[in-house]
Amino acid sequence: MAVSDPTLEVETGLHAKGHRYVIGCDEVGRGAIAGPVAVGLAVVDLACGPFPLGLRDSKLLSQKRREELAPLTAAWARHSSVGLASALEVDTLGLTAALGLAGKRALTRLHTGGAKIRESIILLDGAFDWLNPALSSSLPLLLQVKADRDCASVAAASVVAKVFRDRIMIDADATTPGYEWAGNKGYGSAGHFAAIAALGATAMHRHTWLKQQPEIDE
Repeated sequence: MAVSDPTLEVETGLHAKGHRYVIGCDEVGRGAIAGPVAVGLAVVDLACGPFPLGLRDSKLLSQKRREELAPLTAAWARHSSVGLASALEVDTLGLTAALGLAGKRALTRLHTGGAKIRESIILLDGAFDWLNPALSSSLPLLLQVKADRDCASVAAASVVAKVFRDRIMIDADATTPGYEWAGNKGYGSAGHFAAIAALGATAMHRHTWLKQQPEIDE
């Protein structure tokens, strides 16, 4: 079945309801066994215009195409940012709270960069709000299942976050070789588990997850 391109229909509808800015929000690294979780944000308004040709959910793009689109996407959005929560924070706080922490950090970076957070609504991929519980005061938020596939602002957030996190794992592979992070990006491939068995786990690993061996899900 062909995959449809995202649109700005949802964002345009939110603008029509009085929201000056829409902040697309998506996470990457949820199912990895090593490395941080990353939350990407992309702010759009009516003046942003057409989004970059070929923009899609990061999972539907090759690594090369994501790398090509990331700077175009960042230039298209009014603002963009990525927040991280470390493997240790995932172990200590649990995944949901770590996602919220990463999202809070991404919002802080947006605010520092001049984004009008209080004039915005967040468009969050999925059916569960993990972001607002991490904030000191809640923000207007719309949940939408498959927003990363259907909504251009969320697809933009997913691409920015995915490229940012992938680069962290590629750099980590150079300094801590043997775990194939440049290829698997911290997900639980057979080679990755074999390396853990042979070399042991590192500070980059989510130690509580190694016992569970979660499903691979980017």
